[in-house]
Amino acid sequence: MSQLNALLARFPRLGLAQLPTPLEPLPRLSAHLGGPAIWVKRDDMTGLGFGGNKLRKLDYVLHEAGGADTLVSGGVVQSNSQRQVAAVAAKLGLQCHLVVYRGRVADPSPAYGRSGNALLNQLFGAHLHETPWTGDRNAAIENLADKLRARGRRVFAVPYGVSNALGAVGYMSAIAEIAVQSRARAMEPAAILHASGSGGTQAGLVLGATLALPNTRIIGIDVDGEPEPVRRRVAACLKDAAALAELPYADDRIEIAPRSSGSRYGVLDIATLEAMRLAASLEGLVLDPVYSAKAMAGLIDLVRAGRWRADEQIVFLHSGGTPALFAYADMLDLPASMESAGQG
Repeated sequence: MSQLNALLARFPRLGLAQLPTPLEPLPRLSAHLGGPAIWVKRDDMTGLGFGGNKLRKLDYVLHEAGGADTLVSGGVVQSNSQRQVAAVAAKLGLQCHLVVYRGRVADPSPAYGRSGNALLNQLFGAHLHETPWTGDRNAAIENLADKLRARGRRVFAVPYGVSNALGAVGYMSAIAEIAVQSRARAMEPAAILHASGSGGTQAGLVLGATLALPNTRIIGIDVDGEPEPVRRRVAACLKDAAALAELPYADDRIEIAPRSSGSRYGVLDIATLEAMRLAASLEGLVLDPVYSAKAMAGLIDLVRAGRWRADEQIVFLHSGGTPALFAYADMLDLPASMESAGQG
């Protein structure tokens, strides 16, 4: 643990995120599933702009943006990463330009393009640049950054998902917190489970766990419906982060768990909807249909398959994303629960 803290001290942060985030038990969900004790790491509570896991990365990555007057990043219409970049730009007094990829996700409802994260991006004052999705996550971001530089802007480009070496190193701080919080509760997690897509979060968790939680598995739940490409992205980011942190690189701790539904990125499926309902109705925990609920659905799959004993402990990392829930409201088909006044 001291080694991890010493390593993190080498990399200054801006203080954008409110840390540490809580580690809370989920006793009713644990009892309902009849498996291990489940805890939730509340990285949805990092603060600024509705919070989320990207703020933890931005805290470190943007320390290198000194002298910039403009942030550039990109993502799909309901990108949580874009929303957090836009919020940080507003907080720091920087201009924000976002590449909004069209075509990766079909609009699931009329509200998709004007509510949730899309609405917040506008409120934060971001300039939006719609661009067709080609599969290359960062090319359009770099192209936009170059165009703005040619106009005289001092640009700092934030990669898709804030997934680069420094972002991953910054995310090792989540492991430092979980290690301290777990020991205070006299437990050691058998696993930490989370949504995995662009790779930076999982790379940071894996690298941090090698130093502070060596007996804890890091399990990324594939939210893209393509576990092998996700694994390659995690491995590439892990290699770069290990080099930056001057730590040995080994990819044998990368574990990507495909979900039973296997649905594509941004597509709401029955298992994801069940995870949202269970977390909300049993624990008051709000999950989004793109990332956190799919990660919870993967966790539920593994618990039901008997992956852990009842006396073990696992941690679910809530990466945030709650605003995107409202963009999918028309698809949720939730049952009415209204009762007449005076009943019950």
